[in-house]
Amino acid sequence: MTAYGESAGIKFKFGGTMANTLDAHRVIQHFQEEKGAETADKIINSLYSQFFENERNPSSQETLLKATSDAGIPEDEAKVVIEDKNEGLMDVKALIREQASNGVDSVPTIIFEGKRRDFTLIGAKDVEEYEKVLHQVAKESK
Repeated sequence: MTAYGESAGIKFKFGGTMANTLDAHRVIQHFQEEKGAETADKIINSLYSQFFENERNPSSQETLLKATSDAGIPEDEAKVVIEDKNEGLMDVKALIREQASNGVDSVPTIIFEGKRRDFTLIGAKDVEEYEKVLHQVAKESK
């Protein structure tokens, strides 16, 4: 993992706090619905960097405020969502239940929707495994 990270310019550290990420998911989901996928991606990238490179708690108010700021969301707007622990909570829990009913119980779980069938990769995989699935999806889509 460290070698892969270094090749992509990521300096992984593994001493961070393992924390419940429900608040992070709640904030991401809220701003994805309000501001779109691009904003959500920026929040996620900031959270990944803060956790994997700087060992920050992914659900702390400080970390979430930095992530939303990095995504261009004004602090006062972000703070309302971050501090209201009920904002989006039921939506996120519903999404978790939905995915659990589809057999998703670990991350990453990546589902490729093919024309004839779906392909699922669970856990960290080598690039070759992704290539194999993508080639199969493309082949079956012709």
